[in-house]
Amino acid sequence: MGVVILDGTTVKSFVEDESAFKKSVDERFEALDSNKDGVLSRSELRTAFESLRLIESHFGTDVATPPEQLSQLYDSIFEKFDCDHSGTIDIEEFRAEMKKIMLAVADGLGFSPIQMVIEDDDDSFLKQAADLEAAKIAAKS
Repeated sequence: MGVVILDGTTVKSFVEDESAFKKSVDERFEALDSNKDGVLSRSELRTAFESLRLIESHFGTDVATPPEQLSQLYDSIFEKFDCDHSGTIDIEEFRAEMKKIMLAVADGLGFSPIQMVIEDDDDSFLKQAADLEAAKIAAKS
């Protein structure tokens, strides 16, 4: 377990490093594509979001969200990612939406640094952003 400190500049720099960001997003896409057909189905994306438990908990405390409300939310997220309305999410759509999400996170953080406790095996985009910044600083030394 460790602690990283990051701000919006860290996240934005990660997104702007096209090769690092593309590699990270593509790896996440491949991990989510459970049947390896090259696209994400509605159920694959939902499974990913359910595993994160972003909706079912509030600051670590479980909350009861009606199943129909969860389905509606997951469907709206899927529609946001499925830009061409094909019924699946291809890698280009996934990259584009993840870029928007990460830039929104960067804007939200602004220049206010935050501390984030992470597990050693954490492969989140925010940890990868912090690792990239640390590598750039180390390379300058």
